[in-house]
Amino acid sequence: MNIALIGYGKMGREIETIARERKHDIVCIIDIGQAEKFDSPEFRSADVAIEFSTPESAPDNYRRAFAQNVAVVSGTTGWLSRLDEVKQACEKEGKTFFYASNFSVGVNIFFAVNRYLAKIMNRFPGYDVRMEETHHIHKLDAPSGTAITLAEDIIENIERKTGWKLGKSAEGDELAIEAFREGEVPGIHRVVYESEADSICIAHDAKSRRGFALGTVLAAEFTQGKKGFLGMDDMLKF
Repeated sequence: MNIALIGYGKMGREIETIARERKHDIVCIIDIGQAEKFDSPEFRSADVAIEFSTPESAPDNYRRAFAQNVAVVSGTTGWLSRLDEVKQACEKEGKTFFYASNFSVGVNIFFAVNRYLAKIMNRFPGYDVRMEETHHIHKLDAPSGTAITLAEDIIENIERKTGWKLGKSAEGDELAIEAFREGEVPGIHRVVYESEADSICIAHDAKSRRGFALGTVLAAEFTQGKKGFLGMDDMLKF
């Protein structure tokens, strides 16, 4: 498969390594200040473009890729206020877009466990729930996209929670999310249920970027030849 990379930071380089290990060809690499490469034969030859950039540049990157009829797999977070634009391009213009707040297979198993546990805890109002997430100091958004996904799944399944709030303090119907930025931590997410009697905690601790990068390449392989707006639930079928 021919893959283009949009964004060539640490994640882009890890994705490149794994893609080559899996016998894919990297036909184009577009980094900051190289927008002219979107209008190149090399980029147009890509079956899928994998995009990890910044929240500010991501929507324009998608638009440029769609203009060249190249499918996009993106893991950039922090831009979801413009998600409807991308969905409309998929629905009305026949474009292909695969989005995940986290491509790690382990994290997506964690998502499934989180949803299941939330359904159970909805029956036990004596437990309050809160979240913590820790990432490296280079991460631009807080809370993380992964934390937001976890929070939204909790809110959907626990009737006593109606929204989330960044910070340690939250009102009774709000889910508090604490975000920490430390060193080079790849990513730690914790969901804690606490009562007067005890605590229940589920957590995911990423050991490196490799799990994220592998999941991204698997998503690109899954996306090839498909149309529409896709996600990890489509690929993993939980």
